[in-house]
Amino acid sequence: MAWASDSNPVDEMKYVVVTGGVLSGLGKGVTASSIGVLLKSAGLRVTAVKIDPYLNEDAGTMSPFEHGEVFVLDDGGEVDLDLGNYERFLDVCLTRDNNITTGKVYNKVIQKERRGDYLGKTVQVIPHITNEIQDWIERVAHTPSDGNGKEPDACVIELGGTVGDIESAPFVEALRQFQFRVGQDNVCFVHVSLIPVMGPVGEQKTKPTQHTVKELRGLGINPHMLVCRSKSPLIDETRNKISAFCHVPPEAVVSAHDVSNIYQVPIMLESQGVTSMLADRFGFELPAKRKVLDDWKELADHVDTLDDAEEVHIAVAGKYTDLADSYLSVIKALQHASFKVNRKLVIDWIESSALDGETERSDSESHNSAWKLLKSADGILVPGGFGIRGIEGKIKAAEYARENKIPYLGVCLGLQVATIEFCRNVLGMEGANSTEFDEEPAHAAVVFMPEISKTHMGGTMRLGTKPTPFLVDDCKIRRLYGGEGHVDERHRHRYEVNPELIGDIEEAGLVYVGKDETGERCEIMELDGHPYYVGTQYHPEFKSRPDRPSPPFLGLLMAASGMEI
Repeated sequence: MAWASDSNPVDEMKYVVVTGGVLSGLGKGVTASSIGVLLKSAGLRVTAVKIDPYLNEDAGTMSPFEHGEVFVLDDGGEVDLDLGNYERFLDVCLTRDNNITTGKVYNKVIQKERRGDYLGKTVQVIPHITNEIQDWIERVAHTPSDGNGKEPDACVIELGGTVGDIESAPFVEALRQFQFRVGQDNVCFVHVSLIPVMGPVGEQKTKPTQHTVKELRGLGINPHMLVCRSKSPLIDETRNKISAFCHVPPEAVVSAHDVSNIYQVPIMLESQGVTSMLADRFGFELPAKRKVLDDWKELADHVDTLDDAEEVHIAVAGKYTDLADSYLSVIKALQHASFKVNRKLVIDWIESSALDGETERSDSESHNSAWKLLKSADGILVPGGFGIRGIEGKIKAAEYARENKIPYLGVCLGLQVATIEFCRNVLGMEGANSTEFDEEPAHAAVVFMPEISKTHMGGTMRLGTKPTPFLVDDCKIRRLYGGEGHVDERHRHRYEVNPELIGDIEEAGLVYVGKDETGERCEIMELDGHPYYVGTQYHPEFKSRPDRPSPPFLGLLMAASGMEI
């Protein structure tokens, strides 16, 4: 095997394609991210692509109930939450082009047709759509993503949905063709399936996997590896049966059973020889020392030890609490911070409308239960969101944290509700509100940003990474950022604190210690004389990493654990 001139293990781009069958929600994203970790541990620079077969241009206009959280990238891309998994696992910064949707592909092809690029040809799914998909993957795969400016060596591609969905058919065909474009030795197909357990003795059933692999092979793709989700490890009989019926060797039937924490997944795959199989497939040698894998195992084992650690309770007052995926990055950022402070994190979910007690969604029992959780919490977090539902409850959560000196972190909308609360109850501005919820409030504490479109929803917010200079020499949040003069964090909002009220608010003690480069747009707030009362207009959760927790979240966990900042 010829090695690349810069001593990388491979001399051509390698592609791992992760597909799924039987049903959605099996963990393709975690599988793809974990395979990326193993490739990275072997010395390869790794990037990732997520294919979403829906017609939306991007995830930006979707309800959290529909598709989980919208993950925001440095370039302002509003993308699928799996890209957050890739960034956290691989420690990379991806772009909007790393998320391919049917809407994006068709839009691109139609633009070309309108320009006459196809020279009068009849534009069809094959070859025009499938070629566009392949061109897109190949282009993005060569885009640097780990900060060193060098092209990746490997790209992990996750195809959303399940094989057989009508929406994903063009992508499956494009990936079938793609293996011949880049060379079959440079592609590894990994199929994720389900092994249900049936009957009183817990028999592992293989038929669903047989059927989904048969369908995949019928579409022209022969998987090289099967990752089989099951509650318990696959027994040899199950593995051998799958091997016989699915045309893969037994060692390539990988058990993806339940583990103690998500960080154990790469370790579990490694223990079954997945990295060695990838090395054999792609023709590279594994290094004798693999620090990335050692560090990952240390992290996974450390997380396990926290089961016996002292608990820290964080109350999250939100409006999408029925679906944890709606706050996935917030959860991860809280977890990362808990790893650092060596505490067992307990998130107490509170439907914010229940705190208000005056809405149809709230009854006396849920109201009392919500307040009991809030009052027993070590820290309170109000995350981002849109719409009026639950707003008064969020305002009450901010008020309780301020008055009782409970550590508080407000993210985006959480900063805004804290400002509204302060205006009402400290400055005496009765009826203070956001123009998002009241077009003509008595006092407009939060206002619509003048440059934002009022007619188009998709991609029109203030999005992506923006610099926020600190305006004070010393404060808790600046110390958490290591004393830096400014921070670069990701934004997603249409409303902001009313610049006309900033002077009065700051004079009363709620200080906006960080503002945008103009010095007018409020980005970071901190309350004088409070153990930890912080708000950020940006979303710090999007850049949190398992070994480098987001500073505002770390501050919340430190204060909630009684630590000095």
